[in-house]
Amino acid sequence: MRIVAGSARGRALAGPKATSKHIRPTADRVRESLFNILGQWFEGQKILDLYAGTGALGLEALSRGAMRVVMVDSDREAQELCRTNTDALGFTARVELLAQPVERALAALGKRGERFQLVLADPPYAARVVETVLEAVAKHGVLADGGTVVVEHDKREPAPEAHAGFTQVDQRRFGDTLVSLFRVA
Repeated sequence: MRIVAGSARGRALAGPKATSKHIRPTADRVRESLFNILGQWFEGQKILDLYAGTGALGLEALSRGAMRVVMVDSDREAQELCRTNTDALGFTARVELLAQPVERALAALGKRGERFQLVLADPPYAARVVETVLEAVAKHGVLADGGTVVVEHDKREPAPEAHAGFTQVDQRRFGDTLVSLFRVA
């Protein structure tokens, strides 16, 4: 697993233990395709990385110029991987890690008045939470005007065309993985 583009291009990321059942990193080719869809550079943007796992999605955005990333994950191994990878790339000052469940983190961020141009969510496929993520992002008002929500999910979990005030604007399939992009309707 490596950073695909930007200032940290080619730098390796630590991955989960082979025995880990809770962390499934986004494949490099999926990450590269996703960022090609979103646009190559994120100069000055604030990014929210839900179910951060290794932190690869948020770190890719930082490498491409994002100003700040908030990573959220309640799994201890994932938290340690996020810290390790963030430190190894020298992005520590630009990352905040919230070690708590996604719903609680979204509530806290909403109360702080945080707004993000991009919300990335890569939940465990078995959780089947595409609609739940959209509802929570809308409920807590963490998406900036004109922002995008990206949810990576299993191909067997259909993503709605519209839900919680969002409209699906794109969807791509990569093997068993679907990447669905939403914007406010």
